[in-house]
Amino acid sequence: MQSRQRGLSQITAASKTDISVRSGRRIEKGQHETGTERHWRTRQDPVEAVWISDLVPLLQQDPSLTGITLLEYLEDHYPGQYGNQHLRTLQRRVKRWLAIAGPEKVVIFLQQAIAGQMGLSDFTHPDTAISIQGKPFKHLLYQFRLRYSGWRSMKVVQGGESYSALADGLQRALRTLGGSPREHRTDSLSAAYNNPVNVWTDDYEALCRHYKMDPTRNNVGVTHENGAIEAAHGSFKRRLSQHLKLRQSTDFASVGAYQDFIDQVAGRLNRRCQKRFEEEQSGLQPLPQQHFVDYKEVSVRVTRASTIEVRRVLYTVPSRLIGERLRIHLYHDRLVCHLGSQRLVTLPRVYPAPDKTRARRIDYRHVIVSLSAKPQAFRLSQLRDDLLPGEAYRRLWAYVDEHLSGREACKWIVGVLRLAYDYDCEGTLASQLTLAMEQHRLPTLQQIQSRFLPRGTIRPVQSAQHRLEAYDRLLEPAGQEAHYA
Repeated sequence: MQSRQRGLSQITAASKTDISVRSGRRIEKGQHETGTERHWRTRQDPVEAVWISDLVPLLQQDPSLTGITLLEYLEDHYPGQYGNQHLRTLQRRVKRWLAIAGPEKVVIFLQQAIAGQMGLSDFTHPDTAISIQGKPFKHLLYQFRLRYSGWRSMKVVQGGESYSALADGLQRALRTLGGSPREHRTDSLSAAYNNPVNVWTDDYEALCRHYKMDPTRNNVGVTHENGAIEAAHGSFKRRLSQHLKLRQSTDFASVGAYQDFIDQVAGRLNRRCQKRFEEEQSGLQPLPQQHFVDYKEVSVRVTRASTIEVRRVLYTVPSRLIGERLRIHLYHDRLVCHLGSQRLVTLPRVYPAPDKTRARRIDYRHVIVSLSAKPQAFRLSQLRDDLLPGEAYRRLWAYVDEHLSGREACKWIVGVLRLAYDYDCEGTLASQLTLAMEQHRLPTLQQIQSRFLPRGTIRPVQSAQHRLEAYDRLLEPAGQEAHYA
């Protein structure tokens, strides 16, 4: 109309507006549609005849019935009259009926967050596969988060959702915070809640009492009641995935290096809520001075094979402990062995594979002194393959077992292990011997001692020989000593 008012022709005005000339004429005559809402049907409803009589009674009896279920009902009771072309109509009918006459829905009441009031804990599986020194690393991530500020702490957890993992991660977070919230919430963790009898576990209840926190949990199956940390799992794992892509590697030198990387990612997220975190710190309770127990204690006796068995896993310990009864502090990632009150040795904890019921953690250094005294015991030892520390030593054993006699092969591999133990050169010795094996020039034990681990030369002691006349002084009377002086 503006183009027509400027004197342009009908054809030009319609072209500039990108409409047809016919539409332009209707608009100019006031005959165009005004956009009123249509309130009548353009075709007959195909389920009108059975909606009230058949389908509504079914929905009143069970409102969870879906459109596809009702369509199958009609296909069974009215063969040939209904098909897939009627599914969308049924789904719209069901949706409208639920909104008008369906049951009441659950209302979520958004809660007000109070500074220092609530902290939440939960475990989650990482989305990205992680490896330690090239080996797949099975683990969980424990997260503690403050409800008000969103500050979080992450801990790498080995094994399952155990009490020791929960207590370790929680206390680590509280010590970093410098205070504790008044309430601690979890879901139905077996480490915190005894679900069959609906009570808190004794260890977890004592842990919360130590830090003056009230233990609470969300209702079973109602995940939105724990949403402040469930949503945080997703945000953290997305950031972790992005930083791993920037790093261009998911392999780490050690679990400690991986934990440091996790802390860096969590620290970046915490900087975004720094202002609210500073507000929340003033509302936290002071921490007790003592660290609460975050391990399980078991008692085992060391066998004559210098081994102990803990939770279906066989470990070696130093042979001097054979026959002793040890107290084991069992953490999620380590075993701390005590004899009485004396702390002796710490062992990394291992877990059986998902398809296994047992596992082993064998350290040749614990038994190599005894083994070197009787090297022929190596061949038929039940722990033979586990005594070899790594793939390189397994390849060396396979080579010498093929190219040497049985006795010489055992003496050679046990001697190499003894040298690796005595000189603390396990990795260096393995790489040098592997290179020699690939060149088919594997040295003897004597050659290894002189070529790879040369001993220092003995320097001759310089001494002056006394004159024989000097010994005559021992025979002279005491009064004549001055004469020879």
